[in-house]
Amino acid sequence: MKTLSAPKRFVVGCALACAVFMAGSAVAASPAEFVDEASAAGIAEIENSRMAIQKTKSVDINSYAVEVIKDYTDANRDLKGIAQKQGLEVAAQEDILSKAKSMMLQVQEGASFDVAYVASQVKTHEDAISLFKQQARYSTSPQLKAFAKKYLPKLEMHLDMAKKLATTHQKGDVDKPVS
Repeated sequence: MKTLSAPKRFVVGCALACAVFMAGSAVAASPAEFVDEASAAGIAEIENSRMAIQKTKSVDINSYAVEVIKDYTDANRDLKGIAQKQGLEVAAQEDILSKAKSMMLQVQEGASFDVAYVASQVKTHEDAISLFKQQARYSTSPQLKAFAKKYLPKLEMHLDMAKKLATTHQKGDVDKPVS
């Protein structure tokens, strides 16, 4: 077995120490900040998906949007209950709505809306998964840690679905329109 020289061991040790430090600094925000971030993201996803249902002519996007609305409504309800039980001071509803509006799609029409919607779904789900993974790993709140672990599989499923939709709609291989 080959061993590393002392200088190489030092460099590797420093790299590992930096990785551990960076992982610690990547800790999700405080429990209240996580609730604010997750709530705002959930509201934005619900509103974007409602808009998708109104604007799309695509059956697959419509079905996806319905599922997103259901899952995020459930998640936001659960999150609100946890926050109340823990007595967390969270942002005012107006502040959460304002943050959600900044995450929402700008109005577009037709196929360009579909492409923009699925592209935004990929990005927002990647961001949400990162936030939830941090919370699941580092949260000081057992309830929020359990919440993040519970909803991570749904977020990952949404991301997979959004990636498939993005591929389909970027190719123009769109299914039959919604009546």
